[in-house]
Amino acid sequence: MKTITAMEYFHLNNQVKMPKVGLGVLFAKNDEEVENAVVSALESGYRKIDTASAYKNEEGVGKAIQKSGVQREDIFLGTKVWNTEQGYAATLKAFERSLNRLQTDYVDLYLIHWPVRSKYKDTYRAMEEIYKKGLAKAIGVCNFGIDQLQDLMEYSDLIPAVNQIEMHPHHSQPELLAFAHQYGIQLEAWRPIMMGEVLKIPELVEIGNKYEKSPVHISLRWLVQRGVAVIPKSVTTKRIKENINIFDFELSETEMEVIEGLNQNKTLGEDMSHIF
Repeated sequence: MKTITAMEYFHLNNQVKMPKVGLGVLFAKNDEEVENAVVSALESGYRKIDTASAYKNEEGVGKAIQKSGVQREDIFLGTKVWNTEQGYAATLKAFERSLNRLQTDYVDLYLIHWPVRSKYKDTYRAMEEIYKKGLAKAIGVCNFGIDQLQDLMEYSDLIPAVNQIEMHPHHSQPELLAFAHQYGIQLEAWRPIMMGEVLKIPELVEIGNKYEKSPVHISLRWLVQRGVAVIPKSVTTKRIKENINIFDFELSETEMEVIEGLNQNKTLGEDMSHIF
């Protein structure tokens, strides 16, 4: 008998519900690898799938959703526009290509993948049009700092619903978190388990032992309790099933402070806003 974890949700600034935990599919091959990962996730209780044009696996994600038997309206599907596709007209065309690859007539979340300075305003203007047509239930950005968010918000009609950023115990970004809370922007963490490096952090190991959880669970739970959604990536069925099991315990205020104290302002990902 399959065990399905009950999902919990955040409400975005337009009242759309977004799962607190999703599956990231970066580096998953556009074949049975990504299909099996997505099907395993949906069978385990995940209801959010995070992909991107640049991942080159949207077709596999679309096939997996069709294969899963889970109703499309019960899945929160997000994708992103890549740097080379940015600009008003180019974004509208890129979005159509993503819909076709995903075999869907709408997405739940459409994001700017990186803030290409000369183009992100026109890109977002196209995304606002996509949103107003009901083709995306929410729109947002990735990897935007406070200055870029302020710049975009001065220009646009809609405050981004989501900002997907690198966030983990060694890069906790407290100022950006406070700004997001102030303006109702939902943060979502990529690299939330530091590519497995959380397993080597003694404080997380110790806290995990108390709850009979792994450091992976502790890191994910810490982020969710901060009000941050998480998208741990895996193509391994066992890990996919394990990663979602963070809703049966709660970290204490002291434990939250201990993890906050681990911040080193250390990034693991490369800034790709300049890559075309």
